[in-house]
Amino acid sequence: MGNAAVRRPRASWIADPKRQILLLKIAVWVIGLGPVVWLTAGIFQGFLGANPVEKIIHVEGRWTLVFLIATLAVTPVRRLSGWNRIIQLRRLLGLFAFFHACVHFLSYAGLDYFFALGLILDDVLERRYITAGFTALVLMVPLAVTSTRGWIRRLGKRWQRLHRLAYVAGGLGVLHYYWKVRADTFWPLVAAVTLAGLFAIRLAYRGKRKKKGG
Repeated sequence: MGNAAVRRPRASWIADPKRQILLLKIAVWVIGLGPVVWLTAGIFQGFLGANPVEKIIHVEGRWTLVFLIATLAVTPVRRLSGWNRIIQLRRLLGLFAFFHACVHFLSYAGLDYFFALGLILDDVLERRYITAGFTALVLMVPLAVTSTRGWIRRLGKRWQRLHRLAYVAGGLGVLHYYWKVRADTFWPLVAAVTLAGLFAIRLAYRGKRKKKGG
């Protein structure tokens, strides 16, 4: 008994940092694909209401903004919590934001306008909420393309400057949402306050870094 090795309690499966990230990535995949699965089921089962096209466009636009804000929240959360591994979720969150933005736009262009390019172009030029949303989508394209490790290496410090466009895309997305809903502005305002808070944290961190450097 005295010579037997003392057994140390094993860490739980969930306590492993790599497994924590794996579980979070699985959760992001489930949440990210969930709206599309739900909307697809709604089309076949007919529970999307009297105007299913508008419902699809609205849901996909809302989830675009959710994932875009979640992407922008990764760095502030890492800095405030000190949990550096969370940075591994940023690319996946950003790609899901772009995915939902594409579904949102294609639903609008295909289901609402049947890809009539002239009508879509008129909409983009004449309706300010469409202009804001389309500009946000265009800005997200280079962010999605350059999200790989290869592009991060190629661009170096320029990669960080380029990906600051995510804040511009987020701001335009909030404007798009706010101008679209007109009267029911609660959730657009929540998104605006959240985005402003994340930007304020970023500015505060940059200010601290400059003071240390000086």
